[in-house]
Amino acid sequence: MNFDFISNTDNGNTLGDVPTFQVQQIWQQRDDERIDVSHLIDRTYGYHSERELRWHLADRFSRPVRSLSLSRV
Repeated sequence: MNFDFISNTDNGNTLGDVPTFQVQQIWQQRDDERIDVSHLIDRTYGYHSERELRWHLADRFSRPVRSLSLSRV
């Protein structure tokens, strides 16, 4: 599964000195079609890495983590 996402840095929501980001919008890429799946995640959550977002998506879609790819737009 391939995902493209737009994020922003959330300077007010950090753990120590570790910056976080929130997903503003995320799409699943299927063939030539882009499907908005933003409603399936908590967009207020402060992710610490793209790896953490991949784990969250794998759990949400019941897929192995290695079967997912992410691209920041």
